[in-house]
Amino acid sequence: MQKKITVIEGDGIGPEVTAQAVKVLNAVATRFGHTFEYQYALMGACAIDQTGNPLPDETIEACLNGDAILFGAIGHPKYDNDPSAKVRPEQGLLKLRKTLGLYANIRPISTYPALQHLSPLKAERLENVDFVIYRELTGGIYFGKKTIDEAQTVASDDCTYTREEIERIAHPAFQHAQKRRKKLTLVDKANVLETSRLWRKVVQEIAGQYPDVAVDFLFVDNAAMQIILNPAQFDVVLTENMFGDIISDEASVISGSLGLLPSASIGKSGGLFEPIHGSYPQAAGKDIANPLGSILSAAMLLDHLGMQAEAGAVRDAVNWSLAEGLVTQDLDPNQFQYTSQLGDLISARVEDERPPSTGKRRNRLLSSLTII
Repeated sequence: MQKKITVIEGDGIGPEVTAQAVKVLNAVATRFGHTFEYQYALMGACAIDQTGNPLPDETIEACLNGDAILFGAIGHPKYDNDPSAKVRPEQGLLKLRKTLGLYANIRPISTYPALQHLSPLKAERLENVDFVIYRELTGGIYFGKKTIDEAQTVASDDCTYTREEIERIAHPAFQHAQKRRKKLTLVDKANVLETSRLWRKVVQEIAGQYPDVAVDFLFVDNAAMQIILNPAQFDVVLTENMFGDIISDEASVISGSLGLLPSASIGKSGGLFEPIHGSYPQAAGKDIANPLGSILSAAMLLDHLGMQAEAGAVRDAVNWSLAEGLVTQDLDPNQFQYTSQLGDLISARVEDERPPSTGKRRNRLLSSLTII
C-alpha cells in the first residue's frame, strides 16, 4: 500500500519526537511492505520566522493533498510571553483545524503497570483505567466572536454551537463506544449554559439510535473530580471544545507523563495526528524529549489508514519498551535512553516479527544499537 503523509515538525521538541515517529513508520513500511511518501511543511513559530505566516498556503496544500498529517508541537516563549503579539504560532493550528474541517479531537487515556509509581494517583485508582475523550474541535468559545472595548476594560468571547456541529461528533463517539465497553458520558454545564442544554438535548435524541450504549451525563466540575476519584468508570467521554481541552489535559497526567499520550484530529479532510504535549523549548535540541506520544500518534495514524495490524505492532513495541525499562529521562532520570536511541529501539522492535522473549533479547538489541 502506498500513502502520502504530510509531516509538520513544528517548534521546540517537535522535530526531534516527530523524527522518531517517522523512523517507526519506516519500520512498519519495511515489515508490512508499504510505501510511505513524506512531504515536509511548516507551521507555527518556525513558519512565522521563515515566512511571516504561522500557516503558509503551501502547508495547507500539502495537507489537502496527503492521506494523513503527522504533527509535532507548536509554540515558542517569545510569543507566549508577549500578549500583544498580533501573529502567534497557535493561529496556524487553529486555522488548519478549521480549513480541513477537523472537528473531532480523540484522546485515548490509559495507564501502564510499569509506570504506576509516576502517576499522582494511588495505584488502586489506576486499575482498569482505559477511556477515550471525544472533544469537539472547531466550534464553541475558541472560535466565537471576540470583542474588547477601546479602553480595554471589557472583553467578551461568544460561545456558539449548532445542532449539526454536535451531531457530527456525537455519532462517531457513540460508534466508538459500541466497539468498546458500550458506555458514553456527556460532559457539559447544562445547569448554567444554553449551549450545554442544546448539547444534552441533541445527545439524548441521538442515544435512541444506539440502544446498546448506556449514556450518562456529568456537569464538567463533577467530571473533573470524578476523573481523579474514579477514572476507571469512564469509557467514551464526549464534550465541547473548551471543556474537552481542560479535562483531557487533566486526564493526561494519570499515566505519569505528558510525553506518553497521543491524539487524533479527524473530520472532513483526512486526519492530523500529534502528541498532546507542548513544544517544551527548554529541552529542544538536547535529545532528551519523550517520543512515545508521537510514536503512538503514528499508531493512530495507521489505524486511520485502515492498517490495524500495523498499528498494533507499534503499540506492542511501545509496551515492550516500557516493560523493559527502556524509557527517556522524564520517566527514569537515572537509567534512560536518549530520544533518538529510543526511536531506534522501538523501530527495531517493530521490524522484528518474533514475540517477546527474555532479558537476553533486550541485551542483544541494546548491543546491536551500541547503546551504553
